[in-house]
Formats: sequence, C-alpha cells, structure tokens
Amino acid sequence: MTKNSTSPTRSKWTGMVPVDDTALAVTDTGGPGIPVVYLNGQFATQGYWRRVIAELGPEWRHITYDERARGKKSQRSADYSFEAAVRDVDAVLAARGVERALLVGWSYGAVVAAHWAGRNPERALGAVLVDGAFPYDWLDEAMEQRIRKMFRRMGWFLPLLRPTGLAPRMTAEQQADSNIELGRLSREHELGPVLDDITVPVRYVVASGTSLGSRDDEQERIRAGLDAVTARNANIEISAKVASNHGALLKKDHPAIAGAVREVAALDEDFGV
Repeated sequence: MTKNSTSPTRSKWTGMVPVDDTALAVTDTGGPGIPVVYLNGQFATQGYWRRVIAELGPEWRHITYDERARGKKSQRSADYSFEAAVRDVDAVLAARGVERALLVGWSYGAVVAAHWAGRNPERALGAVLVDGAFPYDWLDEAMEQRIRKMFRRMGWFLPLLRPTGLAPRMTAEQQADSNIELGRLSREHELGPVLDDITVPVRYVVASGTSLGSRDDEQERIRAGLDAVTARNANIEISAKVASNHGALLKKDHPAIAGAVREVAALDEDFGV
C-alpha cells in the first residue's frame, strides 16, 4: 500500500471529542495509512469492529468512536437525531485532523456513511456499506407500533446493561424514535436519490436472513431494493453476499468486509494497494 503524502504519521490516541452538547469516545490507531472511519450500528459500539480492524492490519489508520450515549463513555445529549449522527462524523474527522477518509458503516451506520459520502464527495475516498442503506418502504403505521412495543418490552432490562456499555443510555422512547426515523429515511423516495447522487466508489456487503424485529423474509425483501440502485449508479456495486445474518456478519464475515475496504481503496487515484 502506498501512503498518502498529505497524511502525517500520528501516534495511537484515545480520548473524548466534544461536539454540540456532548462528547464522544474516540480511538485512533494513528499511522500514515489510509484513514478508515467506522460507523456503528444504531445502538452498537466501536468494539464490534475489532475483527475487521485486525483483518485489515496495522498499515491502515483505523478511527472508531461511540455515538452519543453509546458505549461506556460517550455522553448523553439532547439530540439523538440522524442529522446529529452525520455532524458527529465531521466532528471526529476535524478533531483527528483527517481531510479525506474511507467510511465503513454497518446497519444504521451505513445510512450515515451514504449521506456523508454523498454530501462530501471531495472528502470521501469511498464507502463500504455493511447490510444497511437499502431503499425500501418498510415503515408503516403497524411497523411503528411494533417498534414502540418492542422497545417498551426491553425497557425493564436495558438499564441493567448500561453500565457495561452493552445498551445505550437512552430511554426506550428515544430508541424507538431513532429507529422510526431510520425507517422514514430508508424509504425509497428518501434514500434512493441520496444513493443515486453518490459520485465516489461504494461497495455493499450484504447479509442473509433476519435481523432484530424482522419477520419471515421481510429482511431479504428489504435487501432486494438494492438491485435498482446498482442498476442506476455505476459507482455502487455489491462486493459480497454472505451467509451470516445481520447481527453476526461483523463477527463471522470480517474477511469479506475487509476485502470490500481494500476494493474501494484501490479505486482512489491518490492511494494504492
């Protein structure tokens, strides 16, 4: 891999990055390699990426962070909106002095990565979207009620997990609102144009089977919405379809995700692999 001549060598750094009314726990492995920023699932933490990072190795510059009220250290906020999540990408990059980066997003993080890459084509080396950012109208009134009911049911034990970092320090209602907002943003007429306008390389790694809250073949029908996107935008391709389900692919299919990262990096004229 060739190194970006404009990216200075940095030491490993772990700390808090202030943004808006909160602060985020960030880890930057440093080094002069390609900066890769990992965007978590909706209520997940940066620890989920450890196998992907190990698969890629130390020659890359890995930047991970926990979103607002996630993990053990990121602080609470008055704003858990999707737009806040997109702003947080900019805050982390600015704090770490990164001008251009390759984004890797899983689930909710894939939608954040797609929006950020579309809005910042001069700064995005590209994106790898891991089983997320599928334009599909899966949210209706009945689904909203299912989501709210599911989070209300989980509300009794989530506080027990918060000290471990395994559950966000958000109320059940806040989590439901965030999930419903994601459904609205994922509608074909909302997400489709975002993907159509992307001008940097994007590769998808697609899981199989169900995800939390889905039923029968519901998740596979959602994933099928990607076919029209790849037909319309030549910058977007499916790198791999893996056997693992939505919750297991970061653990079981990290080689496929790392392969997609290498694929995107190889397409940028300022970097080589």
